[in-house]
Amino acid sequence: MAKSKKRCIILAGLLLGCSLAMQGITVQAGSLGDLKGGLSAVLNPESSGAAEILNVSTGEWNPWGEEQQESTLVMANVKSALNVRSDASEDADKVGKLYKDCGGTVLERQNGWTKIQSGNIVGWASDQYLLFGEDAVSLANDVGRMIATVDTEAVRVRREPGTESDVLGNLPRGEIVEVISQDENGWVCVDYDGEDGWVSSEYVSLDFLIDTGETMDEIKAREEAEREAKRHVNYGQYTTDADTTLLLAALIYCEAGGESYEGQLAVGAVVMNRVRSSAYPDSIHGVIYASGQFTPALNGKVNRVYESGKIKESCVRAAEEAISGVSNVGDMTHFRRNNGRDGIVIGHHVFY
Repeated sequence: MAKSKKRCIILAGLLLGCSLAMQGITVQAGSLGDLKGGLSAVLNPESSGAAEILNVSTGEWNPWGEEQQESTLVMANVKSALNVRSDASEDADKVGKLYKDCGGTVLERQNGWTKIQSGNIVGWASDQYLLFGEDAVSLANDVGRMIATVDTEAVRVRREPGTESDVLGNLPRGEIVEVISQDENGWVCVDYDGEDGWVSSEYVSLDFLIDTGETMDEIKAREEAEREAKRHVNYGQYTTDADTTLLLAALIYCEAGGESYEGQLAVGAVVMNRVRSSAYPDSIHGVIYASGQFTPALNGKVNRVYESGKIKESCVRAAEEAISGVSNVGDMTHFRRNNGRDGIVIGHHVFY
C-alpha cells in the first residue's frame, strides 16, 4: 500500500461515488448525568468512581476515575500504520492495521504484546507501538472529539446557558454539532456556525468519537473501490478537479466561513497537509470524510453547501491556494476551536 489510510466511523457522504463501511469507538452519553464515568466507564464498565468526561476548567475530556484506575483504552503510537496480527508474534498473519490516531480496547496482555479490539479488528499488536493509561487518554483527548446530536424535533441554541438567554437559532432533529464544554446545570456549549451556543443537555445525546483501524478484508475492499473511482476520473479530469476544489471550498466555508481569509486558508492547508501525509487518506475526498474529524462533513452540511453552490468567493480562493501548495500553518494537521491549547491561533481556531 503506497499510503496508509484511515477509515470512517460515521457515514457523512459518498467518497468519489463509492459507499464506505463505517466503524469506530463511539462512547454514548444520553444526558449530562450519563457523562459520569467518561470513556473508562464505557470501555470498562466494571470500573467505578470515574470523573465527568469533560473537565470544565481545562476543556479536556477525562476518561480517568478519581482513583486513577487502569483504563482499557489503547491508542496507536505510530507515524503511519501498525500491523495487527492473529497471534502474539511477528510471524503471525496480519488481521488488520491501526493507523495514526486510531484507538481501541485492551482485551489481553502478555509478553510485550496486547490483544486489542478496534472496530472489526480483533488481534495482537506489539506494545512498543501502543499507548496505554494516561498517555492513551492524552492522545485520545487530542484526536478524538465530542459531538452532540439533536434527538428532539428542534432545540433552541442560546447565547448563554439558561432559558432566559437570547436565542441564536434552532437546530433540527438529527443535526450534529461539535461540543466545546458543558456547565454543571445541564447545559452544553456547542459550535453554532462559528459561535459559542448553548443547548439543554435534555434534548441532545453526546458521543465521543475515536478513529479505528481496518481489517485486511476492509483494506482490500477500500483499495478496490478507490482504484475503480480513479478510473472514472479519467473520463473528466477537469470537471473532477473543479468539483474537488468546490468540495474543499465547501468544507472551508462550513468550518471557517465567518473567519478572516487567513483562517479560511489555514483550514484548507490542514486538509492538504493530511493529503500529503502518509498517515491520512491521499485524496481530498478521503480526508474530508475521514472519521470524526470534520463535524460539518459528519452532519451532512458540507454536502448541502456543495450541492447549493452558495460558497463564498474567498473560500473558493482559499481552496485553490491550499491545493496549489500554500500553507500559513506549516505542516500542521489539526485544528479546533481555540480552547487555550498550544498552537497557532487564527481567529476562533487553534492549529496544531
